[in-house]
Amino acid sequence: MADYPAELIRKRYLFDGTPATIRPIRAEDADIEQDFVRGLSRETRYGRFMATLRELSPPKLRYLTEIDYERHIALIATIDHDGVEEEIAVARYVVGPDGHTCEFAIVVGDAWQGSGVAGMLMLQLIEVAASRGLKTMEGFVLATNHKMLKFCRQLGFRMEPLPDDFETVRVVRPLDETV
Repeated sequence: MADYPAELIRKRYLFDGTPATIRPIRAEDADIEQDFVRGLSRETRYGRFMATLRELSPPKLRYLTEIDYERHIALIATIDHDGVEEEIAVARYVVGPDGHTCEFAIVVGDAWQGSGVAGMLMLQLIEVAASRGLKTMEGFVLATNHKMLKFCRQLGFRMEPLPDDFETVRVVRPLDETV
């Protein structure tokens, strides 16, 4: 496992001026990751995990927080909530078997949707992937998730229907293009 990439820590401001920190997730973040997922609405959880769940199983929680920082990068956005760090969004990618493509996922807490945090996370995630030599970023979005599909289009992703799955759309973006 690579060392914690502290150089990826960024201070940002949301549209309303709220200060946020964007940083790589750590194994020690398991509790705030679990709290974050528990706090998502049923619709938001389904849009991210494409399954109905209330919380993350212990193996899934480990997978999402104990990452190697080489083939799996996860950036979380946090705010200070009365002296306690609170996760408000997370974006990640995992490098595919070909070593040139990565699959991304992102979820923003319901109260923070429309705050600008999704764009901040994705732009940094795209930058990290490109800087590490990856060529293509892709994701899979429910066809009914119109907000996410619009967001992906704004970031330069093209939409590709899946031939045998009318409920999911593949979104793909070359990483050598600017947003």
